[in-house]
Amino acid sequence: MKHYSVLLNEVIDNLNIKEDGIYVDATLGLGGHSSEILKKIPKGHLYCFDEDINAINYSNERLSKISNNFTLIKSNFVNLKEELEKFNITKIDGIIFDLGVSSPQIDDASRGFSFMKDAPLDMRMDLSSSFSAYNVVNEYSYEELCNIFFLYGEEKLSKVIAKKIINNRPIDTTLELVNSIKEAVGSKYFNLNHPERKIFQAIRIEVNSELKVLESVLPDAINLLNKNGRITVITFHSLEDRIVKNIFKKYSEINELVKGLPVIPDEYKPVLKLVNKKPILPTSLELEQNSRSKSAKLRVGEKL
Repeated sequence: MKHYSVLLNEVIDNLNIKEDGIYVDATLGLGGHSSEILKKIPKGHLYCFDEDINAINYSNERLSKISNNFTLIKSNFVNLKEELEKFNITKIDGIIFDLGVSSPQIDDASRGFSFMKDAPLDMRMDLSSSFSAYNVVNEYSYEELCNIFFLYGEEKLSKVIAKKIINNRPIDTTLELVNSIKEAVGSKYFNLNHPERKIFQAIRIEVNSELKVLESVLPDAINLLNKNGRITVITFHSLEDRIVKNIFKKYSEINELVKGLPVIPDEYKPVLKLVNKKPILPTSLELEQNSRSKSAKLRVGEKL
């Protein structure tokens, strides 16, 4: 399967890349966005983060064919600030976040991200982590399962699904989990609403703390930007998009405490300008070539 980087042209255009700039790809994956950035910074440097060793190894080979102006960092992007400080980097000119699970992770059945292929319950983005989907499915209490299914999966039948999972334990594989979900809700609801998508999403978010790390890293990323530096974030579901939208809003508005004052002190002025008020969506051509980009939204901010 050909690998497509979602909203590739839109990201590259919106980063306003300078040939001597310092850029960060916080979600390296197979290096699609990184490859294009690297081509445009002959005098600059690119720092790439990924916690998946397979992504690091693949992209190292791919990027080395373009130039040597890059550094790969095997770490979750939540450690962005600390990891960059190790290289004496305290300011950057642009950063990209392409959130969620990558196509290679979904396509590799053994990783347990797909509800269509049988595999051990895993869903770890970092293969060195000891906590997996198996732990969530088999060890969480009824209340904890209800909570994550409802909050992270936005599934209205969270309670009956949680109850069935607890009754069917131990559950070892992805398709055993899918069958438990189907048993819980019945065939009609299952075929109409596909709750397995939402439940798998919820478990994946929990295993990898995806929303918590996103909330934690965005302020750091904004603070790292040089004046006129750009932050670009691609989200794939409403929970991620809401976090990005709210944090961008907070950083792009005048603090409530001083609204209406004739002179606004510098520390209360907005630090970010919204480049696009509404998110940028994939073109019809991109949707034709890559159905997985269907739910993608790109938001862009510029440091003032």
